[in-house]
Amino acid sequence: MRAFESGNLILSQLADPELLALDRILEPLPLPRGFELVHLGVPVSYYYFLENGIASMVATSPEGRKAEIGMLGRDGMSPPALTTGTERFPFDVMMQVGGHGRRVDAGALACFLTDRPAVRRLLSHSLHTFILQVANTALSNAVHKIDVRLAKWILMCHDRLEGEEIEITHEYMATMLGVRRSSVTDALHVLEGKHLIYSTRGLVIIRNRASLEAFAADAYNVRGTTGHDWPHTSRHPPAALVI
Repeated sequence: MRAFESGNLILSQLADPELLALDRILEPLPLPRGFELVHLGVPVSYYYFLENGIASMVATSPEGRKAEIGMLGRDGMSPPALTTGTERFPFDVMMQVGGHGRRVDAGALACFLTDRPAVRRLLSHSLHTFILQVANTALSNAVHKIDVRLAKWILMCHDRLEGEEIEITHEYMATMLGVRRSSVTDALHVLEGKHLIYSTRGLVIIRNRASLEAFAADAYNVRGTTGHDWPHTSRHPPAALVI
């Protein structure tokens, strides 16, 4: 019998003995919106396995401007890379959509991984797919219009959540995309005009997932795939993460 059933993609792929051993050092906890998983310039104290909700890895310029460089959900571990105990993390990681998950002390996780190469490989694959996400985001920011980038971003959120509703404000979307709030409002109007979504104060509702994917096109479907070269998804589980 398994120690527990998990909606997290990494935990769900662990063999029973590994999951049982890890369960002893995992702490379940709520992860409300705005909760900081990692703070810029501070060593990582805990690693989080999200069961629900979405966390954003955010870069900050010297002038204080912020932009999301990666999104984390039940598809992986947050932060996605193992660090040394004294290494200062270069980004903020915070919950943008509240949820719940499990956390493990950084030192305890390091000890757990000492003689478990299969789990290390799984975490390495998870980091690889996150790097693909970051690279694609950088490319998309350079070559796609804001309405296409927003469609891609909404799809990525949708992949990591249950249901069709995403609780997010225009202001927060603007911060995550690194654009002005008015640009997000205009882009939302484009998507609403095409009947792809419905947007109201603090809420985005998916109306037509298939058409939204078609509108985002190659900004979302990297190299023509969904869930193999690119881990969008709990809805399309990434085969690259299977041990």
